Amino acid sequence: MMKALLLLGLVAVALCEPTRYIGDKVFRLWPVSDTHVSFIKDLASNAKVDFWSPDSADMVTVFTEVDIHIPASHADMVSVMLQQSGMDYRVLIEDMQTAMRQQFDNHQQTKAHNYMKYNRWTDIEAWVSSITSGNPALISRSTLGKTYEGRSMHLIKIGKNTGSTKPAIFIDCGIHAREWISPAFCQWFVQEAVSTYGSDSQMTSLLDQMDVFVLPVFNVDGYEHTWKSDRMWRKTRSRKSGSSCIGADPNRNFNAGWCTLGASSNPCSDTYCGSSMESEIEVQNVANFIRKNKSIIKAYLTIHSYSQLLLFPYSYKYDQAKDHAELMSVAESASEALRSLYGTRYTSGPGATTIYPAAGGSDDWAYDLGVKYSFTFELRDTGHYGFLLPESQIKPTCEETMLAVKYIAAHVQKNL
Repeated sequence: MMKALLLLGLVAVALCEPTRYIGDKVFRLWPVSDTHVSFIKDLASNAKVDFWSPDSADMVTVFTEVDIHIPASHADMVSVMLQQSGMDYRVLIEDMQTAMRQQFDNHQQTKAHNYMKYNRWTDIEAWVSSITSGNPALISRSTLGKTYEGRSMHLIKIGKNTGSTKPAIFIDCGIHAREWISPAFCQWFVQEAVSTYGSDSQMTSLLDQMDVFVLPVFNVDGYEHTWKSDRMWRKTRSRKSGSSCIGADPNRNFNAGWCTLGASSNPCSDTYCGSSMESEIEVQNVANFIRKNKSIIKAYLTIHSYSQLLLFPYSYKYDQAKDHAELMSVAESASEALRSLYGTRYTSGPGATTIYPAAGGSDDWAYDLGVKYSFTFELRDTGHYGFLLPESQIKPTCEETMLAVKYIAAHVQKNL
């Protein structure tokens, strides 16, 4: 009876949810029974719960760590309910608004583009222009198309201009809007490639022999929305007739087991698969480019956060990829290279069995298209900051991730 009354209270409070994040909390739960899993799913269906990990209630299983963001208006009730449930839990973030403010802990001011700060889209767009014009021998840029709200999807091509078509690697960042460390890495990668060409033998060899396509921000509309309106926004910003809910999850919108395991057909869900495969114009633009250039694209790397994982296909099914053994070997060795710098530990493996099944992902789609070396990075951390990683961690995160990316690139080069 008490549980029922508390759930009714949560429903009532949800109607007057605050627009800011003052007093919001992030809880980590450890379900060890089916009763605990049912409790979490009941909570999600009766209150506004923002799942940080896994992506939705449908993905919660026994012995899965579950990170949930709860509005301040619900936090006390949820704490009482958790105590009554007998499930182990702890508070990861006591006050979301404070954690958001503390992200911006790098107060270094520079006239040039600052790679150790989170940058807004207008700054990233200006940077794309300046770094391209400043390095014409190594960089060119194009536009994949426009986003739903009309912004340009800038694509950077890095590589020594040999006058002939070269094999390539495709890297994208920021497919999920709130994962700010991801676009920060793409900016870091481009700068590192340009600044070390000629002095770093591995990077020089890579850019002499191959091209690297970098999409600094995939979900531009969503990313801008996280700066202007809602820091925790994940999806695109498309509007579909018949629903007041906005956007779809671009990493559930690809033609790879579309809208089956780990994806939702509910337009209001954070894992909404979209009205159809490639319904999102941003997904269409990326997919069209990769399809058009699939003969030269030898590797696909997509950068996410958080969890410290290096994943490869499959996520939309439990079957092993035909290249499983090689992909596992590469992922484990790349993770070792990453760990060598700061001791950061990554877990490697296929998406479905390593974390949870998720259909419609870009990595599975690229692999099925024929891009053998298809990997998903989940960058720092493991939940202490979650999506609110402080700027002081941009540099070490990017430095160690570069080692893993360079390892994968070297392996691809050897196997052209």
